[in-house]
Amino acid sequence: SFTIMDPGSLIGLIIGAGLIMVGIVMSGGVSAVVGYIDIPSILIVFGGTLAATIVRFPIPNVIGAIAVAKKTVFVKIGAADGVIKQLVEYCKISRREGLLGLEKEIEKIDDGFLIKAIRLLVDGSDSDTLRGILGTEIDNIRQRHSAGKGILEFAGLMAPAFGMIGTLIGLVDMLKKLDDPSKIGGGMAVALITTFYGVIISNLLCLPLAGRLDTLSKKELNLKEIIVEGVISIQKGDSPMITEDKLKSFLQAKDANKLSSSSKKEEK
Repeated sequence: SFTIMDPGSLIGLIIGAGLIMVGIVMSGGVSAVVGYIDIPSILIVFGGTLAATIVRFPIPNVIGAIAVAKKTVFVKIGAADGVIKQLVEYCKISRREGLLGLEKEIEKIDDGFLIKAIRLLVDGSDSDTLRGILGTEIDNIRQRHSAGKGILEFAGLMAPAFGMIGTLIGLVDMLKKLDDPSKIGGGMAVALITTFYGVIISNLLCLPLAGRLDTLSKKELNLKEIIVEGVISIQKGDSPMITEDKLKSFLQAKDANKLSSSSKKEEK
């Protein structure tokens, strides 16, 4: 399988949360951590953000965005050079055994999009049919990812707003108790914690995950474009060398050079 784990977002979340926790402990000791836990504030920020997001987007879309966000944390990224090698190998098999020779390769593939592409190829689809069917699937994936990104960005904007609402609620409550000066400090602290939660959720979670989803989406779609061009090249009967040269145009210069060096070693 030509995929690699990318734990970057998980590491970033752990580092971010860890450093915030260290900062709290260093400023007020371990006991200070308890002072940053306030259930009403959590309910206002999480509940308000979720409610506003559900008002703005259909519930199935919101659930889908949560699933997509989870995938961006525990993601496996396809290696483009590996997929190109695979397609070049399929090109060799096709020229040696014909398109039907690729049928036995399908059971070895764990990428649903590539399986669909090879099946269409084996079934005798022409290049226009391949580009039409696979292109439509790519467009659907692009729209799904774009929707997920939009929902995460919206939640990222709402979280600080509801943090401010929680702060206002806390300030109103505090002002009602002005006759007892001993409660003013504690009331102000609780009021500000809500804003703290909103800013953390927005800037450590929602907005970074939205940006990461956009980056990963571009990588995934680029990989699928490579597959489309690869199967079309095979369908046209291009030689393995021409197929590889066509697909290398999708890679960055350093990756293309690495692939060329690898191919030359294999030929030797």
